[in-house]
Amino acid sequence: MLCQRIGAPVAGWNSQHFAGSVLRGLEGDVRVKRNTIIVTYYNAPNSTLLKKHYEQLPQKLDREGVSTTIPWLYGLNLDFWFK
Repeated sequence: MLCQRIGAPVAGWNSQHFAGSVLRGLEGDVRVKRNTIIVTYYNAPNSTLLKKHYEQLPQKLDREGVSTTIPWLYGLNLDFWFK
């Protein structure tokens, strides 16, 4: 789904090509703020499109009636930021 959300040409890549071409080059950091783990990516490809799907993820899940906490992450929320 992530490849499809990023769009062309990534949508047609297999997982190995995606990981080597996109994920390997990402820079970012991970922080905890209150009850949320925040993953910030810098210079992500098609960040405008990714923002639409992944930024403010806890609020989006809550609006859809989905639990915002992740049990295997100690019950914390997970959010993504793209800069």
